[in-house]
Amino acid sequence: MAKSVVVTSEDDFGRYQKFHDNKSVKNMTRVEFVKQIEQGKFDDYHVRKVNGLKTPVSNPDRSEGNNLD
Repeated sequence: MAKSVVVTSEDDFGRYQKFHDNKSVKNMTRVEFVKQIEQGKFDDYHVRKVNGLKTPVSNPDRSEGNNLD
């Protein structure tokens, strides 16, 4: 199963910064991806606050095919 979203860039601290949506073929920043998740456009992901910043994360399940990495 191909991942619907993949990470394309991370900062020096390992925080994911840029993402690629394989379904729509769009690139997104972390802020854009968070906004899309909050609008309900990515059911397999949710937003957590990590060190005060909203961060996209995969919903927990048994599938590794939708994990961000």
